[in-house]
Amino acid sequence: MTDKIDKGPAATPPAGPGASGNPYEAIKAIPVRHYGRWISGAIVVVLLGWLVYAFSQGNVIWKTVGDKLFDPSVLSGLGNTIVISVSAMALGLVLGIIFAVMRLSKNPVTNTVAWLYIWFFRGTPVYVQLLVWFNLSLIFQYVNLGPIYKQETVELMTPFMVALLGLGLNEGAYMAEIVRAGIQSVDEGQAEASHALGMTQTQTMRRVVLPQAMRVIIPPSGNEFINMLKTSSLVSAVQYTELLRASSNIGSTAGAIMEMLFVASIWYLALTSVFSVGQYYLERRYARGSLRSLPPTPFQRLKANLNMFRRTEVAK
Repeated sequence: MTDKIDKGPAATPPAGPGASGNPYEAIKAIPVRHYGRWISGAIVVVLLGWLVYAFSQGNVIWKTVGDKLFDPSVLSGLGNTIVISVSAMALGLVLGIIFAVMRLSKNPVTNTVAWLYIWFFRGTPVYVQLLVWFNLSLIFQYVNLGPIYKQETVELMTPFMVALLGLGLNEGAYMAEIVRAGIQSVDEGQAEASHALGMTQTQTMRRVVLPQAMRVIIPPSGNEFINMLKTSSLVSAVQYTELLRASSNIGSTAGAIMEMLFVASIWYLALTSVFSVGQYYLERRYARGSLRSLPPTPFQRLKANLNMFRRTEVAK
């Protein structure tokens, strides 16, 4: 005889859509409401509207601003601003690399000279440096380099040369510290490995260290160049006709001082905006290899925001 084992009541399968015939209830996705964002945005819009209204009621002839925006003298000053800014930044970058390498050198003479250069040009105002170069003929009547070059200082120190030396040498001190920080951010093992491959110190710096340091050097260098665009307005004190001086000359002649200052401000904003976009894409390029995913471009951000609004409308 076979014993029968009582296994109890048979387990019933869980009820599902097939058993009861009723489908599962659909989940409704309700987007989170950010009321604080809307309130803060509304406050900012109201303040901006109040600011625009205040300027619209002021004693400013806005038609003059529009008429003089593309004046030939203003455009000539704009071109001079770009030329002196790019030239001074290029000189500052070259000097920055040279003095950064000297600053990191184990040679006490070159190290000390680099430190003195950085200390002096960072410690004195750029306006004072411009005036010193402008009045250099009071100290040296001739620039005499022996058989190589000899010239009267008054003829040599043109407004462009004064502006170039004043801005470029000052910028070189700041760029030296930026480049030094970028070089020190590269792991020392990179230089040791290149030396093991037989590279010289110069080859290591040019082919290994500096390309990797650019990721750290580019962002502050871009900020320095944008600051250079605005600092170039100081060279009007040394008779260099850049954007601010050209605008001021027209304002003094036409009796539209505030209007021409607005014209200069509009062009400065346009310049900084254009070069800021260039800086962003340059930073994005050198960020390759160090980030898993590159930051979105402005167009990608705009597209993402538009898609977010579309998803919100669909959810409603």
